[in-house]
Amino acid sequence: MSGGDIAGLIAAAVFLILVLLLAVPLLKLGGVLDEVRSGIRESVDAITPTLAETQVTVLEANKQLAKIDSITTHVSETTSNVSSLVALTAATVGGPLIKLAGFSAAVRAGISSLKSDGPATVKSTSKPKKSKKRATR
Repeated sequence: MSGGDIAGLIAAAVFLILVLLLAVPLLKLGGVLDEVRSGIRESVDAITPTLAETQVTVLEANKQLAKIDSITTHVSETTSNVSSLVALTAATVGGPLIKLAGFSAAVRAGISSLKSDGPATVKSTSKPKKSKKRATR
């Protein structure tokens, strides 16, 4: 064996030791990647039913919102109808009541003028205004 052969054997042994030293972290990294893969698989398996339940919940919420929209529309229509009914009632009853009040005031004035044999005077029902007093300094 020559010196070159011995140097080649030493270099090959060092290279073998280096490969073995690098193989240990690579094997550990492979185990970590296996754990990550199984964790992702479990997460996907757990998320799939949750997403399905969420989809059902959203569909049910949309159904309820459609019902609420229908109720709101009916309430709006009912409010409009009640408003129209109040306006119609006020126009139907209000006009004759105003005429009746005017007629009764005229009859009252006529009766009071016949009793007093003079012109009828209408009494004011408003309160007299109070004069403002100024404070002196």
